[in-house]
Amino acid sequence: MSSIESFPGVTADVGKQDGVLAAPPLAGMMEAVDEVRVTADVAELALRADEALRRHIESTHSQMRKYARDLNEVIQRERAKSLALEDANQQLRTFADQLRASMEREQQRASDLENAYMEMVRRLMTASTYKDRETGEHIQRLGHYSRLLALEIGLPEGEANMLFTAAPMHDLGKIGIPDRVLYKEGPLNEEEWAIMKRHPEIGARLLEGSQSPLIEMARVVALGHHERWDGTGYPYGIKGGEIPIAARIVSICDSYDALRSRRPYKKSFSHEQACSIIHYGDGRTAPEHFDPLVLEAFLRVNDGLNQIWESIQDPVELAWDR
Repeated sequence: MSSIESFPGVTADVGKQDGVLAAPPLAGMMEAVDEVRVTADVAELALRADEALRRHIESTHSQMRKYARDLNEVIQRERAKSLALEDANQQLRTFADQLRASMEREQQRASDLENAYMEMVRRLMTASTYKDRETGEHIQRLGHYSRLLALEIGLPEGEANMLFTAAPMHDLGKIGIPDRVLYKEGPLNEEEWAIMKRHPEIGARLLEGSQSPLIEMARVVALGHHERWDGTGYPYGIKGGEIPIAARIVSICDSYDALRSRRPYKKSFSHEQACSIIHYGDGRTAPEHFDPLVLEAFLRVNDGLNQIWESIQDPVELAWDR
C-alpha cells in the first residue's frame, strides 16, 4: 500500500493531476512565504532608498540654501563696495571740479598779475622814452627782430614770443642816467662813459625780484645786452656762454637797429652797410662781439630784418643808443 493510501479519507487521486504527481501543499506555502519575504525585502529596500533619497534631497536643499545665503552675502558686500566706490568716485569728481576751478582762478590771478606787470613795464618804458628820447618805433622793431632771430636759432615759439615782449625793455635803466650824459651830443668822455655803463644794472634792479618769467627775461636782457662774446662788453665783461642767450640775441639786434638809425653824432647806414659792419667790423663794431651761431642766423634772416625796418619807421630819428 502506498503512503497516501495509509491516510483515511485520502484517495489515491490526491497529489495527481493529469497523471502527474503534484507538489505537496506545504511546499507551495513555503514558496509563497519566500515570495512574501522577497517582496518585504524589496519594499524595505525601497523605503530605505526613499529615505536616503529624501535625506539627500534635504541635504542638497540645505546646502543650496547655505549657498544662496553665502551668495546673497557676497552680493551685499559687492553692492556695498560698489556704493563705496561710487561715493569715492563722486568725491574725486567733486575734488577735480574744485581743483579745476581753483586752477582757473589761479590762472586768472596770474594773468591779472602778468597784465599788471606789463602795465607797469609799459609805463616805465614810456617814462624812459621821454627821458632817453628813444622812439616807440625803435622799441617795436627790436621786439620783432629778436623774435625772428630767436625762431631762426631754434628757440621754442613760446620763448621767442616772450622775448618779443621782453626785448623792448633793454634800455629801461637809462631812466636813471643824468640828462647831461644822456642828452650830450657827441662822444662821451671817460667819466661820462662810466656813468652811461651803469644803465644795464639800473634796469636790472628795476626789474629784479619778480616771479614773472617775462619780467625775469626782461631783467636778463637789460643786464646783458651790452656784454660781448669776446668779453669786451659791460657791465661785467662776461663772455661766451656766460651771457644768456636772450641777451646775445638782443645785442646783435640792437646793434643792427642802431646802425640803421640816424643819431646826432652819426648818419644812418643802409641795410647792406649795417650787415657788412656787423659781419666784418668797422673798428667800433666787430664780429667777435657776437655769438657766432647767432651771427650766422642773423645773416640768414637779414632780409627779414630789413623788411621789419622798412615797415616800422621812425617819424623823426632823435634817439641814440650807445
